[in-house]
Amino acid sequence: MKTTLTLRLVGLLLGFGLALPQAHAQTPATPTAATAATQRQLQALRTGEAIKLDGVLDEPVWQQAQVASDFIQNRPKPGPHERHKTEVRVLYDDAALYVGAIMHDVSLDSIPKELTARDNSGNSDFFGIFLDTYHDKLNGYGFIVTTGGVQMDARYSPAGGEDFNWNAVWDSRTSLQGTDWVAEMRIPYSAIRFGTADVQEWGLQFMRQRRRENQGFFWNDVKPEVNGFVNQWGLLTGLQGLKPPLRLSLTPYVSGYVNHNPLSPDGARRTTTSFNGGADVKWGINESFTLDATLVPDFGQVQSDNQVLNLSPFEVQFAENRQFFTEGTELFSKGNLFYTRRVGAQPIGYGSVSAGRGEKILRNPAETRLLNATKISGRTNKGLGVGLFNALSNDVYATLQDSATGAKRDVLTQPFSNYSIAVLDQSLKNNSYVSLINTNVTRWGRTYDANVTGGLFRFNDKKNAYALDGSVVYSRRRGTVFGSDTTRIDDPNGFKYTVGLGKISGKITWGLNHRIESDHYNPNDLGILFGNNNITQSFDAGYHLYKPFWKVNNLHVFGQVTHSLLYRPTRYQSVDYYLGANTTFTKSFLQLGFDFNVDPANNDFYEPRQYPLGQYWVRVPGSTSLVFFINMDPRKKFQLNWNVGSRQYAEDERLDRPRRTRYSFGAYPRYRVNDHLTFRYNIDWSYDGNQIGYVNGGLKRDEPLDHDFMGQVILGRRNVATVSNVAQVIYTFTNRMSFTFRARHYTSCVRYQDFARLKPGGEEELVNYQRNRDNTFNAFNIDAVYSWWFAPGSQVSVVWKNAGSTSLLANQATPLYFDNLSNTINTPHSNSVSVKLIYYLDYLALRKKR
Repeated sequence: MKTTLTLRLVGLLLGFGLALPQAHAQTPATPTAATAATQRQLQALRTGEAIKLDGVLDEPVWQQAQVASDFIQNRPKPGPHERHKTEVRVLYDDAALYVGAIMHDVSLDSIPKELTARDNSGNSDFFGIFLDTYHDKLNGYGFIVTTGGVQMDARYSPAGGEDFNWNAVWDSRTSLQGTDWVAEMRIPYSAIRFGTADVQEWGLQFMRQRRRENQGFFWNDVKPEVNGFVNQWGLLTGLQGLKPPLRLSLTPYVSGYVNHNPLSPDGARRTTTSFNGGADVKWGINESFTLDATLVPDFGQVQSDNQVLNLSPFEVQFAENRQFFTEGTELFSKGNLFYTRRVGAQPIGYGSVSAGRGEKILRNPAETRLLNATKISGRTNKGLGVGLFNALSNDVYATLQDSATGAKRDVLTQPFSNYSIAVLDQSLKNNSYVSLINTNVTRWGRTYDANVTGGLFRFNDKKNAYALDGSVVYSRRRGTVFGSDTTRIDDPNGFKYTVGLGKISGKITWGLNHRIESDHYNPNDLGILFGNNNITQSFDAGYHLYKPFWKVNNLHVFGQVTHSLLYRPTRYQSVDYYLGANTTFTKSFLQLGFDFNVDPANNDFYEPRQYPLGQYWVRVPGSTSLVFFINMDPRKKFQLNWNVGSRQYAEDERLDRPRRTRYSFGAYPRYRVNDHLTFRYNIDWSYDGNQIGYVNGGLKRDEPLDHDFMGQVILGRRNVATVSNVAQVIYTFTNRMSFTFRARHYTSCVRYQDFARLKPGGEEELVNYQRNRDNTFNAFNIDAVYSWWFAPGSQVSVVWKNAGSTSLLANQATPLYFDNLSNTINTPHSNSVSVKLIYYLDYLALRKKR
């Protein structure tokens, strides 16, 4: 849980909810409450005078520019005009846009200025400018700088919401002057895209945060009860004679690694070194479209995945930490058909590698190395967004060795593969759009190819009060199971469709949604879906008070009813009733809330792992769940956020077994020593008592105690205790240099109490299954990162990664936490130390110097 107020949370705090697939609407208290404010205008001034970027607005031309002022508060109380004046001026020349802002205040003590890593505001004031260069009221850019000079930048779109993974190369300086602070920015045209018209008007917004009072102000009023953010910006005029520059940059890199793996097989080197080189290329094809390519990419320094024990029938979805796949992907996120971790993922034949008699597995790569990846994306002045993505990966082989002769042989685990995506996204009036997406995976050799095509739409009314949206998606797979000539894949064609209608602005919001995923729908070659074969319908409603009353700043209450059926055969799955609320107290800024669920008895068709679905299911008794959370004021040196939850199940009268229970607790303290040093600690604990689930690992023919149960579905009653600890130390030397140390220990223990045979129709029968299936999984990671941005777009990073995991089975499994911690620490770990240098080369800057 994040505890600092970063710009990543601005969307939530402002209530514009861009990332929501269906806008959650609100009914106005008065006929005009959901109407956007009148659009303000500011005229930019062309300058021929050189602007020195130093945080001091002393060039005479600044005094000639029109001033934007009289900002309007958005939080904690929407509506009041600012008491401490903000003055903003905008200049431009043939190369860049210049922004000068003076933020008046009471005294220097009223201006916090914590230093943080890029894209994190921390405990600091900030100023930002937002640009909608095509004025489509849907897509925009944000450039923000804190009092400490920390830069933040983001893209805004209906698909990606507020996306801080996007990074541009621009420059800024800040200074403290008396009781004021000043921000000066230079945004080169190469960082943004715009049209070729001689006279242009751009959407424009300014924002100021006064951290001391937890106040956020906008130049053009942003009403939280109005759906959307970009559509509530003002207008920048006076832009004339702008010519989109040649946007061409090369960012080469070199990296070196020293890796030590004490678990390497006999005969393999345990300490290895490697050197890598490659480059990222960015080329503005024209004023609208940009090509991004990474050649021979190196992702070895990205943060380690949070490994967990997975007892569910579905895969674990990991976060994407590779910058190329997080930056500028808002078009490719349309329809949620692209799961970037599929590109360069585990080879499809990784789990099928088996050693023959007298052989051992010498090497079996768990990741697919990419040869290159390319993105072309942009939007025309007519509002048509176009995105093309392509990536290539080479053959991947596992190596096996004969123990007697030493002879080695290679086994193909991943053939040469091509991953591609094409997107067309047409922006329409009233924050509406229609989109077409196609994803494709083509593999060489004996295997299968996959293709998914989808269409999406959203239509808002003129008042931006109601919305109709939906999608139709078709998936197709052709070929054979990997490495086979005869066995055909079992899900060749499938479909999915969704439709929703909702009220999207005002105090009261509601949405009615319907979705079907057919039994053969499968987008998982380049997307992710946890379970198909569903018919789902839901109704949600919310009530929102944005202005302070009593002792609180706001109040949000929301509820949902969801009903689900199996698609084929059509059978009942579940009904869920949900109610939640949260509020923030006016003086203490203490936030609290709850989530409450009532779930009648339901049928789980996925847990038995029997396909096709429908014959077997696990009956889950009705349950009631309550989760309560409190978040303390993030301005304080010490902050503690925590949550506690419980789920209680009804008694299952079919068998004489104790009732199921679940308890959870999380605590997230943070202590900020000063403006440079911060300590963070996260602990999450959960306990599932008498959980019923498929026996992890399944049954094996080479296990004597499994022989009598082969071909049957065996369920176990188990207690599962899980603890996750994350400790983090962050020291920021300057606004361009930082050091982060992150250590994580995760342990999950499974202890079985008894076993049952699952019969068709959901009936369970206790059996005398004797094999000990207890399991304890431990994972430990350290990520230590030193980063120095020594020039715009150029960085040196030194990373130490330490990783180790253990899986203790049967009698070795232990529920004792400190025994697991000791076992994890004392188990041999792999270590990697790497140094990487990237250097940003801009064609325009090089030409100017020459």
